[in-house]
Amino acid sequence: MPAHPGTLMLLFLDVDGPLIPFGAADRAYPVFAGPAPAAAAHPLLARVDPALGPRLAALGCELVWATTWMDDANSCLAPRLGLPALPVVEWPDEEGPPGLLHWKTRPLVAWAAGRPFIWVDDEITEADRAWTAVHHPGPALLHRVDHRYGLTPADFGTLEEWLGALARRAPARRRRTVRRRRTPRGAGP
Repeated sequence: MPAHPGTLMLLFLDVDGPLIPFGAADRAYPVFAGPAPAAAAHPLLARVDPALGPRLAALGCELVWATTWMDDANSCLAPRLGLPALPVVEWPDEEGPPGLLHWKTRPLVAWAAGRPFIWVDDEITEADRAWTAVHHPGPALLHRVDHRYGLTPADFGTLEEWLGALARRAPARRRRTVRRRRTPRGAGP
């Protein structure tokens, strides 16, 4: 359930790993047809499965690029996926303090500004989940994708299950926050 009425849940989406699988030495990656100019510019774009776009759109979230591809994701990937141009998280010039936390974690939590969100990436760790749980007031799912396979039906199942559980909890939360207005004793009509 969106934290702000009229807004959708955010879904921060990385590219390398979730959309472009890589790194499996013994795996021949499928190649998908797509616009020739983009594939010629970056040969790994042929690994992007166009069927992922409709699946992502069907989640009912506000999709946001959270990738070092920056706005190139809109020109190279969005057309292959059948998606419109998406908002892009602008990364700070300097990295955060050294440690176990992924460099994207703080900027994504700041970008969400309290809104519920999902972050799909291949580099998420328990440190990112723990930090987000402490520093983000809304619900958040940090979902790590295996970079060797990219987004799979099992990954979509996890995202759909989390969204469904959140939607089922929302009416109960609303019922708890609605209180009846009581008339003070002795102040009858």
